[in-house]
Amino acid sequence: MHIAIAGNIGSGKTTLTNMLAHHYGWEARFEAVVNNPYLSDYYKDIPRWSFALEVYFLKERFKDIIAIRDSERTVIQDRSIFEGVHVFTRNNYDMGNLSDRDYETYMELFEQMTDIVGYPDLMIYLKATVPHLVQNIQKRGRDYEQTIPIEYLSNLNTRYDDFIFRQYKGKFIVIDVDNLDFQHNPKDFAGIIEKIDSNLFGLFPL
Repeated sequence: MHIAIAGNIGSGKTTLTNMLAHHYGWEARFEAVVNNPYLSDYYKDIPRWSFALEVYFLKERFKDIIAIRDSERTVIQDRSIFEGVHVFTRNNYDMGNLSDRDYETYMELFEQMTDIVGYPDLMIYLKATVPHLVQNIQKRGRDYEQTIPIEYLSNLNTRYDDFIFRQYKGKFIVIDVDNLDFQHNPKDFAGIIEKIDSNLFGLFPL
């Protein structure tokens, strides 16, 4: 079984992935930190290298999803190939960094890949407002995240909603995390577990 967690930067994806993996005995899988050979060129000339960079990331994400499909264990994944494409690559395209021709080629390749592997058994979308995201980002104190523009987070939030509610064709649940502290409040975490159990194993999904 394949469970994926989606959500904006600071929504709590990694924390919840680890907690659910521990609770259910699932295998946690995180997006690999790879030495993308196009990264340095990309930051020197973004429009020139965006297509190569995005195709490389797509290739790595496809390898991950193939490994998940072939695993004998239930895998819970922090960020899937789907949001990588529909949120982040789409954002790169809308910023003018990918041409229409390159984006269409990229999307055709992505669709052929997903025809092979299919959708996760369940996508868990952690929905959060920008102030909540900013609070979490400041709290965890990663230097490279402290300069993320508010506008960028807001833009990604819009794309996440569009991705989940209008484009994604698999099974999903939405967890509004603004008023939750599932890391420290057992009752909040239990509520998430109940919703997951109902959708994966229950007769009447919540």
